[in-house]
Amino acid sequence: MQYINRLSDYRDSKESAVTFGKFDGLHKGHQKLIEKVQEFGRQEDLASIVCAFDMQPLWERMGTIPQILMTAEERRRYLDGKITALVHCPFTREFGRIEAEDFIRDIICGLFHARYVVVGTDFKFGYQKRGDIGMLKQYAGRYGYELAVIEKERYEDRVISSTYIKELLGQGNICLSSRLLGYHYGITGKVEHGKKLGRTLGFPTFNVEWPEGKLVPPWGVYLSDILVDGRWFHGITNVGVKPTVSRSERVLAESFLFDYDDDAYGKEVTVRLLEFRRAEKVFAGVEELRACIDRDVEYGRHFFASEE
Repeated sequence: MQYINRLSDYRDSKESAVTFGKFDGLHKGHQKLIEKVQEFGRQEDLASIVCAFDMQPLWERMGTIPQILMTAEERRRYLDGKITALVHCPFTREFGRIEAEDFIRDIICGLFHARYVVVGTDFKFGYQKRGDIGMLKQYAGRYGYELAVIEKERYEDRVISSTYIKELLGQGNICLSSRLLGYHYGITGKVEHGKKLGRTLGFPTFNVEWPEGKLVPPWGVYLSDILVDGRWFHGITNVGVKPTVSRSERVLAESFLFDYDDDAYGKEVTVRLLEFRRAEKVFAGVEELRACIDRDVEYGRHFFASEE
């Protein structure tokens, strides 16, 4: 898969199937769009392209930076090997001023040479969002592409959206969030050196800093799976600031892996959160903390044993 940092760097002259959107989280609704792009690409030997709008420049101008479900690097990893190209498109002032028909002529057709355009029912584009699926249908004959409009994916009576998933994560509903995402919410990062208190307590842990700007679920202990050295291990993960033993405000994912006793410092690991166990709290001392971790570990081992 090619990873293109901006529109002007895209150079492929091959005809394509292309989809556009913010793709925050790449949830099940987004996956329907991407699957259609993949299908067209396979059937007609086309380039399959995902053009992801990066709203950070716009948010900064507005003075608001919402928390996101997926970093650009996570999106890249998720899509690697699945499509021809992922095009990262910063929503700059210049990009925001492109008129809707110019977007069709210059980007959809001129840049991406689209034979198929795949979008959701509410897709808007161009200056002041003047373009919509009605306009895309209207201009399809003139510019020589076919339009595929994909209906929204729903869970019960609600449309699956990044906003809905953020609501669920904010409530600590990690199970339903993961169900709507189509994968387990979590992070990837390098294991850093800590104070080694966990080892002193009998629970050596991996400390991974939570990515800046990524939505943090409620602080607390989660049942988790951790990928290290190409293998998945069950464990428990504390997401938060460890208030009993630290005054730092840095949010960490601190994981204790069952049945792992190697040194992982400096290694890249992936932490998947599976189920919320309890909220983070301040303990009277390390002995009370140790006793609670004992109970967390016991609960976790029973949980995973029952799943096997």
